[in-house]
Order: sequence, then C-alpha cells, then structure tokens
Amino acid sequence: MSEKCSSSNKGVFNAVVSWNRQIGQRFYRLGLEFSGAAANAFAGFKPGQFVQIDVSGAAVPPAERIPEDLGDAAQREILLRRPFSFANVTAEREKTLAELLYCVVGPATVRMTTLSRGNLVSVIGPLGNGFWVPEGKKTALLVVGGMGAPPLEHLAKTLTADRADIQMTAFAGAKTTKQLPFEGRLDKISQQLGFSLGEFAKYGVKSMVATDDGSAGFAGTVTDCLTQWFDSRTDLARDSAIIYACGPEAMLARVAEIAKEKAIHCQVSMERRMACGIGVCQSCAVECRVEGSSETVYKLCCGDGPVFDSREVVFSA
Repeated sequence: MSEKCSSSNKGVFNAVVSWNRQIGQRFYRLGLEFSGAAANAFAGFKPGQFVQIDVSGAAVPPAERIPEDLGDAAQREILLRRPFSFANVTAEREKTLAELLYCVVGPATVRMTTLSRGNLVSVIGPLGNGFWVPEGKKTALLVVGGMGAPPLEHLAKTLTADRADIQMTAFAGAKTTKQLPFEGRLDKISQQLGFSLGEFAKYGVKSMVATDDGSAGFAGTVTDCLTQWFDSRTDLARDSAIIYACGPEAMLARVAEIAKEKAIHCQVSMERRMACGIGVCQSCAVECRVEGSSETVYKLCCGDGPVFDSREVVFSA
C-alpha cells in the first residue's frame, strides 16, 4: 500500500448474498460471497476502492417495512447501479467474502433490504483508486463522518495485518447517536480504555465518538474532536503522521484545513453521484489544483479517485 491503489482486474461479476442484517433504524450490513474469477478479482480489493451494484431486480418490500418518507420513492424503477465501498474483505482459498454498509435513503436501498441469503447480485469492480501509505508514516488517524465508515474500517483491518508498525486512532462523528452507523458502543470499561466502537476495537484500534448534539461521546463535530486530540498531543511527530478521512464534503474540507494547519499528510475519499463508475458518463467531476500553478482541472471521482490527496482538492464553499 505504499503507492496509490487501483485495479486492473475489474469486470462484471455475480456475487451471492450471504446475509443481510439490520443494525439500526435504517442501517444494514450486507455480506457478499465471490467465487471463481470474481474471487480472484476481489481478493486484492483495496481500502477506498468501490463497486457498482445492480439492485434493479430486487423486490420492493411490503408497505409496512418502507419508511413513511420513502413510500412514493420506493416504487420508482431503478435504472442505474449504486456505488458502495466495502467495510471488510476476506480472501479465502476458493472464495472472497465482502461486507458493505448501507443506509435506507431512497428507492435502491429500500429494495436492498429485501435481499436474502442465496440471492444473486451483479457487481462491477473493483473500481477506482484506494488509500495508500506514504513512506515513513507511523501514526494514522482515521476520521469518519456519518456513512464514511466502510473504507476506513477496511483500512484499519489492512493496516493491522500489513503494517503493525503504524499506530491508529479512529474518530467517528454524526449529528446524533441514532445516526452513527455502527452496531453499538462497547461497555464502559472498554470505553475508558479508549475502545468505543467494536468495528475498530476488533483490530486493536482505539476510537472516539463525537455527536453534534452531545448524545454520545464528545459533544461537537468530529473535526472539533480531532482538533482537541491534536491539542493534547504536542509531542506528535507530524512528519510521520497521516490522516485518512471519509464523510460529507464539508467535513472533508475542514479535515483538509486541519491537516494543512498541522502540516500533516491527508487523504480524503470523495463522494459524487456516479451514473456508470467507469469514466464514461463524466458525471463525477472533482475540481483539483494543478501543482505549481494557479489553474485547476477536473478529475473523475470514479477513475482518478475516489481517494485524493487533500491538498489537491478544491472543496465546494
């Protein structure tokens, strides 16, 4: 992971649904199993890469299982695939297992709730460029905003396995406790030891929770929590530290500002609406700076990203 990660093995594959588990009011985790050529293609899936999933054939759930605000939207025809990052990838001898997190926010994700064990799902991937580790890094700060958790959970697993010399701390934020996309916080003793979230604790990664309304953990934004952490770490070797972030663009912009203020390398996973995910539609443009110039260019989130060096991105005001 010392260089920017992309994949030359992308293709259209079928995955078998292993499980589909509800973990919150609107949050679900979906398990997928790849075999044959698909298993080989996804065995090397890198944290921060993504897939395009076709759920047009999934059933519409019964009316009582559809959130009231999505009653009309749930009946719409699904024309386009939807992009997702994986929260976990496990390559076994003859198969590769993957896990994704999704939130029910529209007609496609409403239908995803009806997927069950044995169902087939068409997946395009692996797509895009994932996170990478520049030389000399010893401290990694993983900053999650809302639904930005999956690629950073996957990164925590990968760094734990491949880079035991890197110390990690995760920061996860949302507006309220109910909007944290995790299966629950750990017991008080674990929290006192710095392990708030099981999704990171299972890799030995300490974590901090922030909620805007103060209903859990730090009272304030996750970026305020990050700033406070920096203020308490005056001995941090900044040239050997790196921030990895995924979440809403306003949060990413603030994380990029903090990284610039602290002179710390930062990578951000950007999000755009993607009609195709393979660079044909050109709908996922990200404005980027040209090094050594005042000019900017537009790069594609699907092909050049979704992970970018934060110094490169021109964030929306």
